[in-house]
Amino acid sequence: MKIKGWKVFNSNLKCRDFQFEVGKRYKHKGSIEMCASGFHFHENRSNLFNYYDFEESNRICEIIARGDVETGDDKSVTNDIEIVKELNWNEVLNLINLGTGNSGKSNSGNWNSGNGNSGNWNSGNWNSGNRNSGNRNSGNRNSGNRNSGNWNSGNWNSGNFNTTNYCSGIFNSKEQKVPLFNGSAYVLMSDFKNTKAYSVLYDTFPLIEWIGESNMTDQEKIDNPKFFDVKGYLKKNTYKYACGKWWESLSDSDKEVVKDIEGFDAIIFEEITGIKL
Repeated sequence: MKIKGWKVFNSNLKCRDFQFEVGKRYKHKGSIEMCASGFHFHENRSNLFNYYDFEESNRICEIIARGDVETGDDKSVTNDIEIVKELNWNEVLNLINLGTGNSGKSNSGNWNSGNGNSGNWNSGNWNSGNRNSGNRNSGNRNSGNRNSGNWNSGNWNSGNFNTTNYCSGIFNSKEQKVPLFNGSAYVLMSDFKNTKAYSVLYDTFPLIEWIGESNMTDQEKIDNPKFFDVKGYLKKNTYKYACGKWWESLSDSDKEVVKDIEGFDAIIFEEITGIKL
């Protein structure tokens, strides 16, 4: 059996006080056990820094496991390992990022210094937009967080140039009330966030689901050829399908909490979610 993978070491090319050398092969005597005995490595490149800090002082090598292999959730262990070659830091960045020119990790976009970005030129993290210094923005050029609009220094804005929060307008420095159910009621989003209804509405919402390799259909494997690298894929559900799954997961009391939202309108609720009450 021969499996290609990667292994992270400290600055001395040691792991768990065992000294390794590039170009050499090592065999473990006795049984192998995850996190206990044997030589551990990663088959999935996205897991490389789950146990070591993401810094240049740590060294990464390409390896081949040639013996028995036991695979866990995010790492594997073998009794026969060959240290094939050491990667320089630029090769490491190219390995763990799908995009190019990234100094952060797990980026599918390009030229990001933050982590987990699908957009470009972000210094923050988990942005799908571009040129953000904040985090989790789908809009562009935001220094605040979780904005879908652009040029916001505040947070949770869908509009532009706002220094306040939760605003869909433009050039606002004070939070504005938002309409519920086409204007049946108006609330400050900062107040609504402190209600039980908010926590119910923003509970489990399966718009995207992780489908493991063992549960993928043959067609899903064809449609998602990169599944082999990450052992699965993210399935995108339709909005109303996700709404239905969310509603099914709620207790009767939580459903009543939703129906007690100020200005609740069952017809509008059905139009948006597909859920008929």
